[in-house]
Amino acid sequence: MMQLRRLRELKHYALLARDGEIGKIEEVYFDDEQWVVRYFVIHTGGWLLGRDVLIAPRSVAGMDERNKRITLDLSREQVENTPPIDRAQPVSRHHEAEYHRHYGWPPYWEISAFGMAIPPLEPPAESVSEPADPHLRDSGEVMGYHLQARDGELGHVHDLVLDDQDWGVRYFVVDTGNWWPGKKVLVAPTWVDRVSWADRAIFVDLERELIRTAPAYDPDQIIGHDDEVRLYAHYGKAMRTAHTTRGDA
Repeated sequence: MMQLRRLRELKHYALLARDGEIGKIEEVYFDDEQWVVRYFVIHTGGWLLGRDVLIAPRSVAGMDERNKRITLDLSREQVENTPPIDRAQPVSRHHEAEYHRHYGWPPYWEISAFGMAIPPLEPPAESVSEPADPHLRDSGEVMGYHLQARDGELGHVHDLVLDDQDWGVRYFVVDTGNWWPGKKVLVAPTWVDRVSWADRAIFVDLERELIRTAPAYDPDQIIGHDDEVRLYAHYGKAMRTAHTTRGDA
């Protein structure tokens, strides 16, 4: 059953391959067009000398909430041989192609809305000079971004709420800070008008007063369907009746 999960909470989960633990989630890379997580960034600790590796959500086999564990349908050897990443550099499309080739998976950009692989029209390019994919964003970069309503600033990004079925970014958790102390609210990415990555600012098509009177968000409570219905009704937004297919990550 689908559940909405806070990224900050998921960072406390241990990740287990079929033959042992591999580390913990450090951050995620999400697609800022489709608003879906493409990769978990895993810090391997002492096992691989603290090397960071990418793990695609498609490899998640199960979640154990009681013991705070995420099981993966991967071996430690597969993870150890995963193409290394440099967190100081953007993830290039060439690196992504190498990553999917390593696991024998079709890249998500070659999968149709029905989950079928799209045959390439020509052989894939092997050039290592391929430009970085500008649509992959590091969640660590987005934390602290300022949110701007139509009539002024409303707070900053405190956390992300993820859908563990399709790993979509369902909500930003917004800390209203000094403007409305002690309150956190949820804002859906689909309500975002535009993002200025250079200015670290997210602009939403909402009024501050509407956000001030929105249902408060309690991070200690699970977000249920009824909570989402009330939230969307408050903002006068149409709620999705089904999960949008974004392509398999």
